[in-house]
Amino acid sequence: MPKRTYLDAGVLIAAFKGEGELGRRALEILDDPDRQYLVSEVLRLEVMPKPLYHNQSEEADFYEAVFEASQKVGWQIPALHNAHVIAEKHGIAAMDAIHVAHAIEAKADELVTAEKPTKPMFRVEEIAVVSIRDSA
Repeated sequence: MPKRTYLDAGVLIAAFKGEGELGRRALEILDDPDRQYLVSEVLRLEVMPKPLYHNQSEEADFYEAVFEASQKVGWQIPALHNAHVIAEKHGIAAMDAIHVAHAIEAKADELVTAEKPTKPMFRVEEIAVVSIRDSA
């Protein structure tokens, strides 16, 4: 059974840029056949507007290909309410809390991020939070 992996924006951006160890790790995550990827409308809102506005079609196409190959997670009102609780409990920034809450709501096995492992989102106990910076 594949690992249900919720992706955050930093992973997609690092994979698109493909630079250095961080880019390599991001691409390694995206190329792992033992994962089922979960992407949310939250993620779409984070990564798509800028390349679309600036007519950076290669970047937008890359992100769109990831979205097409992944299970979609829509905006979830219960997750948004839970994000508030998570943010207060763990001292997490709003967008990170929204991603964590949507990953939990989608029953992901893990949330993979490009955040440093010292960030508050790693205090969350309800889901495994994994950084591509762990090995970078």
